[in-house]
Amino acid sequence: MLLAALAPAQVITPAQMSRAYGVDQIKFGSIKGDGAGQTIAIVDAFDAPTIVSDLAAFNAKYGLPTTASGGAPIVTKVFPGGSTPGTDTTWAREITLDVEWAHAIAPGAKILLVEADDPSFGSMLSAVYYAAGLPDVSVVSMSWGLAEFDLEPFFDAYFVAPDGHAPVSYVASAGDVGAVTQYPAVSSNVVAVGGTTLQLSTTGAYGIEKAWASSGGGVSAYVSAPSYQSAIATSISSGFRSSPDVAWDANPSTGVKIIYGGAEIQVGGTSLGAPCFAAVVAIADQGRVLAGKTTLDGGSQLLPALYSLPAYNFHDIVSGTASSGSGATFHSASAAPGYDLVTGRGSPYANLVVASLVNANFSTVDGVNGPTTTVTFATVTFPNVAMQTSISLTPSWNSGNNPVSPEIRQPVLQVYVGSNFNQDYETVSYGGNDRTRFRFRIPSRQMTVSSPALGLETAAS
Repeated sequence: MLLAALAPAQVITPAQMSRAYGVDQIKFGSIKGDGAGQTIAIVDAFDAPTIVSDLAAFNAKYGLPTTASGGAPIVTKVFPGGSTPGTDTTWAREITLDVEWAHAIAPGAKILLVEADDPSFGSMLSAVYYAAGLPDVSVVSMSWGLAEFDLEPFFDAYFVAPDGHAPVSYVASAGDVGAVTQYPAVSSNVVAVGGTTLQLSTTGAYGIEKAWASSGGGVSAYVSAPSYQSAIATSISSGFRSSPDVAWDANPSTGVKIIYGGAEIQVGGTSLGAPCFAAVVAIADQGRVLAGKTTLDGGSQLLPALYSLPAYNFHDIVSGTASSGSGATFHSASAAPGYDLVTGRGSPYANLVVASLVNANFSTVDGVNGPTTTVTFATVTFPNVAMQTSISLTPSWNSGNNPVSPEIRQPVLQVYVGSNFNQDYETVSYGGNDRTRFRFRIPSRQMTVSSPALGLETAAS
């Protein structure tokens, strides 16, 4: 195979990024694929006071639209805590990266900037749940994470669309500590985006791509392999969730520019990949709505679909190694043909991925009172507390044509962080069918998330 001549390592512009990954080729008939009609919720901590003026300067520099589709404002701030949070320079830069580059990839989409009061785990989870419940939100982007912990599987219900809301997808950065996993990227309901080093050809097109040395990824210590990873669960993960699922350019040396506080800053990291891939999902949702279909549900539709798509929908990254630590804490993973623990299935040919997602028809399971399978909760053990929470239900199937990966929708499990422990449950109705929702309260772990973009600023101008 002949490779195009490569350009020296360089900063990648929005137009070049869109061209490299095929975003600029997406059309739905005569309609441009730009996320029109969709809303991306970006969840971060603290406030970015200059985001509106910085975004305007970014748009002017790169010739991007100054409004979302229909003339709507591109970005609107919302505050789960009820008022504008304080400021933090690092998080403000993270917000700037997320907003400017989500807009660069899906310029027709509206962006809701959901600003948590602080980066505590409880505040960030509450912001995610708040974001997904906002009208018209179809995808949530999370460029942050924290080290894995034993109770993380019980928080996965935060990454499911709230009752009565249209389906929502969740996308998170895999992290920037080489070959190390982080939450929520390892949630089975979240698309994890790893990092690459993308080098363009001399004509500005896609040239060559390798695994980025600091890309997060690996095998979860606590999350079981979801059914959509069954093909790799034995060979790679020994029955646990593998991360990432897909990849995007992340190396700061082949990174991107943002405009923050009126100044240009070159950045990178998997913080870039999360909003960019979320934007691709928004474009797919645009196409699905135009085709009379629903937006994508992340855990039961998008993720199974990503693993069932043909290999030619992705750039298969086959070289490069990510690593971190030393001695007993050394972690390493290398890119390889097919799925790997640095780049997942690879970076997208976005035009092909979107077309496949738009054309997909999904079979869903919701509610009970059906004649099929029984699902039972096992014993759930928390620190110093063990209880039996076993219930049985028989889900009813709502079959579609050509299902990608039918999944059983289990009863909703919501976990709240607090000082007291208690158990409660209630029955909720779904179109005449009942489903039980369990609520648990666990002791606060005082955990704080971090932004993968920390320390990845490489130059200022």
